[in-house]
Amino acid sequence: MLPRDLRTAEAEALASLRSALAGESRGRWTVELRFEGLRLLPVVLRLIGELESGGQPLRLLFPDAGAAALARRDGPELAERISTFSDHLRAPSGTELLILVGASQADYEIVEKVCQAHAGRVVLVNPGLEDAAVGIGSVGRERRRGFLAQWEAAYALIPLDGSALRRAHPLGWELYRLDPDGYRLAASFDHRPDGEERDGALQGAAGGGIGKTLRSVDRLLDGLQR
Repeated sequence: MLPRDLRTAEAEALASLRSALAGESRGRWTVELRFEGLRLLPVVLRLIGELESGGQPLRLLFPDAGAAALARRDGPELAERISTFSDHLRAPSGTELLILVGASQADYEIVEKVCQAHAGRVVLVNPGLEDAAVGIGSVGRERRRGFLAQWEAAYALIPLDGSALRRAHPLGWELYRLDPDGYRLAASFDHRPDGEERDGALQGAAGGGIGKTLRSVDRLLDGLQR
């Protein structure tokens, strides 16, 4: 079931992340809340506050000094644990949880270095490390097989055109179709479905009867040709 509002989604994300972090000590996890116009920093600070109140040692990292300064201003109680990707790489910490916010494709190399140098768990919040232009070439394929393949979604809530994608660890991925009266579950997956898989599931959910009819016609024609 899709969350009814942002605070419900935050609660789901927190529970899912805690579930994911309860496992292996060197996990690589993502949290995605892809709402258009979402002010991500307040969400991240609330999430971090809940994790820290539960005794989770952590560091919060941002791509640049401006974003880190803004986070220190809005979360003064966390100021000593906030820095940039590059600052952290120059002075790496121990095994506490690293939470990297808003890493873009331009940050790919430094994020990879930060993770390689870190012995503990890492969470990427709303990452954008993949680039469509890079993704079609050998570099993109190498990245998907290597560093990017290490990551698993702890939580994802992603509105799409006429649908929505959700994953809450330890459950699988769920695809919801937007109907006139709201969202309905269209399909479940044990992996993150690509665009072709989503389209197929949505078409099947909307027109299963047509699909069955076409398959019956195929069998009939096949029988007539024998």
